[in-house]
Amino acid sequence: MGTEGVPVDLFDPPSAAETAAVDTAITTRHSMRAFLPTPVPRAVVEEILAVASRAPSGTNLQPWQVHVLTGAALKRLSDRILAIHNDPEELARHEREYEYYPREWTSPYVERRRRVGWDLYRLLGIEKGDRERMHTQHGRNYRFFDAPVGLIFSIDRILQQGSWLDYGMFLENVMIAARARGLHTCPQAAFTSFHRVIADELAFRPDQMLVCGMALGHADPEALENQLVTERAPVAEFARFYED
Repeated sequence: MGTEGVPVDLFDPPSAAETAAVDTAITTRHSMRAFLPTPVPRAVVEEILAVASRAPSGTNLQPWQVHVLTGAALKRLSDRILAIHNDPEELARHEREYEYYPREWTSPYVERRRRVGWDLYRLLGIEKGDRERMHTQHGRNYRFFDAPVGLIFSIDRILQQGSWLDYGMFLENVMIAARARGLHTCPQAAFTSFHRVIADELAFRPDQMLVCGMALGHADPEALENQLVTERAPVAEFARFYED
């Protein structure tokens, strides 16, 4: 069944327009770091999540758990985290529950990381070494970049690496389904350092673990940071074809 309850023929080839629509949703997905206050109706969020839930998962485990924050609930969590972010002594007591990035940076990953960071700061006029402005910019993560909807994702601790791979496909589906509805997102690993605060605020069970956060809303087209378009390696750089 489709999202409207209409039967879908799984074996019909898509039309050229349908293919173009999917490709456009994928290629126009960018991490936006400034959002307008325009509300996103709950029905739209539910529709996005329903579409995203068609992501594949090993033996159909469906490991995703989504916590949707708006209004006072979003502000309350943001305020708690920002208070810690701005208090060096308290911030030192918080660390990631899992390592998102490699412990040792090597090429080409270190160059890619530096490039996107400096490209963003250059757009914002933040000079190298300006720790105060970098700190402030990083802190905008915890306001979900002013998006009206903040998503927090969790997973049961019993699940293993395969379910985390499945989770990534679900997250991508959320972002693509959002684009198909004229919305933008920003997936955010920045929240992982504050897993204890989030678990307390959202009343996680002890067997629940934070995965990441995500901002969802209407991107501000005038914001400088939203002009950032990151590079992608060409197919020839990351794919090998075997024929004989």
